Parts: sequence; structure tokens; C-alpha cells
Amino acid sequence: MGKNSTRKEIKVLGIDTRENSFHLHGVDAKGNPVFREHYSRAKMLEFMANLKPCLVGIEACPGAHHVARELKNMGHDVRMMVAQRVKPYVKNKKNNRLDSAAICEAVQQPMMRFVTIKSLEQQDIKSLHRMRNKTISHRTALNNMIYKLLMDYGVVIPTGPDQVRSLIPKILNDTGNGLTEWFRDELRQLNDQLLHFDRRIHGFDGQIKDISRENQSCRMLETIPGIDPLTSTALIAAIGDVSVFKNGRAMAAWLGLVPRQHSTEEGTCLARIGNQGDAYLKMLLLHGARSALIQAREKKDRLSRWVTKLEKRRGWNVATVALAAKNARIVWALLAKGETFKVAEAEES
Repeated sequence: MGKNSTRKEIKVLGIDTRENSFHLHGVDAKGNPVFREHYSRAKMLEFMANLKPCLVGIEACPGAHHVARELKNMGHDVRMMVAQRVKPYVKNKKNNRLDSAAICEAVQQPMMRFVTIKSLEQQDIKSLHRMRNKTISHRTALNNMIYKLLMDYGVVIPTGPDQVRSLIPKILNDTGNGLTEWFRDELRQLNDQLLHFDRRIHGFDGQIKDISRENQSCRMLETIPGIDPLTSTALIAAIGDVSVFKNGRAMAAWLGLVPRQHSTEEGTCLARIGNQGDAYLKMLLLHGARSALIQAREKKDRLSRWVTKLEKRRGWNVATVALAAKNARIVWALLAKGETFKVAEAEES
């Protein structure tokens, strides 16, 4: 059978993506394998440009969003899945050829959950958040190293980053603290690195605020108590098309803010929230919920009264997670309806 006739029969295609190599597995309308091939990146894009539009499945991995955008521009129906969802469909041992076949099978499953393909704007915002988060990690590591190095010289200071940065100039000017001249020079350079990280983080924060001011969806989400520009931009970058979620609870579950279930016909058993979902988004929502919970004690609207009663009944941690999950549902509702959050006033008891 010629290549042209084989191309016409391909209805579903699974692509196992690597840095510069791509394994393709195609099936016809009846699910019979009709195509297996290995291409470089350029050859794969050339092949897909000449292929009749079909259903294409790929795994969500580094570089996958770029490939998905390119294939969508060619007219293909591209659907992206996390690797954990594809793993059950891998037959026998794992290799690139079997991975592409598993992707091809998984993308056809009616109950499969797909990852939203990010636009270039979303990719920019996500990259901004990742660079900011990594810079904070580098600053924290450097701050801890300086603290421990000074302890070895007998100079003990508070561990907080603000205290370390404020005390370093005094330590450098103190000639009687026992520091050698060599270490003083190195400490000055470490202090310069700390200040550089501070300037970088401040610049990232300014860019995030500018994006939130210019983005209507971000401004809409920031009307929710506990949602700031950092959280709103991160949510917009991660969610994209909110229609992929059936309702607000589905999005809260995707974020990992609903309890794990161990339920049977005899009864329902709800456990703690697990590690499912984006850890960064979950952290931002939980931090925002903690702040909103503190402020809710002085408010009388319906949401504040609900969460303060829950705090008295179940404790601080349960109320924080519940408010974060509630905020996730509100985010879905606002994005789905295009409305701002309206605080419902509760009647005085």
C-alpha cells in the first residue's frame, strides 16, 4: 500500500514527542493500525502539513504546547493528555513505539480528560510565574547559606530574609567581629546577589500587576476575596478555556481542593485533600483563603458568615481549604458567565 493511500486512511494519530524525534502511530476508522513511523521535528511537521485533518493525541510534556499549536494551525483536532492518563494503555514494555500506540488509544476514550492547549499569551504568563518562583527559591537558598556561613564565624543573626539583608552592611562595617578580609569580600558579593534577586522579583511583580490591569478576566477574578493579581494571572495562564470543566466542582477537583473519597454502597468516607492538582495554584489559593478568612471575621456578608461559622465548627485548616475550594468554584462561575463577584449581604442575626 502506498504512502498516499495510507495517509487517506488515518483517522486518529498518536504522537510520542521528544526533543527532536517523534514516533507516530495511526489507525483507520475501524481502529486498525495503518501507520507507524519515526520522524525528526521538521519532517514530522512537513508530514502533518500534508495529512488530511484528523484527531491527534499527544502527551503534555515540555514542548508539547508548541507542537499542539502548530498542528492546530494545520487544521488537526489536537487533544493533549497528562502522562498518568496514558500509562494504563501502554502494552507490555515501555518504548517510544508503544507509547505512541498508547496515546492513539487513549485519545479515543470517551471518559478521557484533556489538557487545555495554552496560547502564546498564556505561555508568557506561565513563564513569568515560573521564573519568579525559581528566583525566590534561589534567594531563599542564598539567604540560608549566608546565615549558616556567618554562624561558622561566630556571628549569629536572625534567620529572616529581611533581617539578613539589613544586618549584612553592619556586619561588614564591624571590624571586631572576627571575619577575615577574604570572607568580607565574598560576603559583599553574596549581598550583591541578594539585592539582584530582590530587584528581579520586584520586576516580576510589576509585570504581573501590569498584566492583571490590562486583562479583563484578571480584573474580574480579583473581585473575589482572597484573589490577588498573582493568583488571578496564574489561574488565567493555567485554565485557559473554562468550558473544559463541567462545573465549578470539577475545576476545584482539578486543582486538588476536594477531599479524597473511599466510598462504597455502605457509606461515604471523605479523607483529606491529596497531592492532586497544580501545587503552585493550590498554594496561591490556600494563601489567599487564609488572608480572606482573617478578614472575614470582621465582615457580615453571606460568604464571610459561612466561613467563620465553619471555622468555629471545624477549625482553621478545614475552613481554609473549604474557602479555597469555594473560591475555585466562584472563579469558574465568573469565567463561564463573564460577571464580577457580587457580595451578598446577609441579614443580621
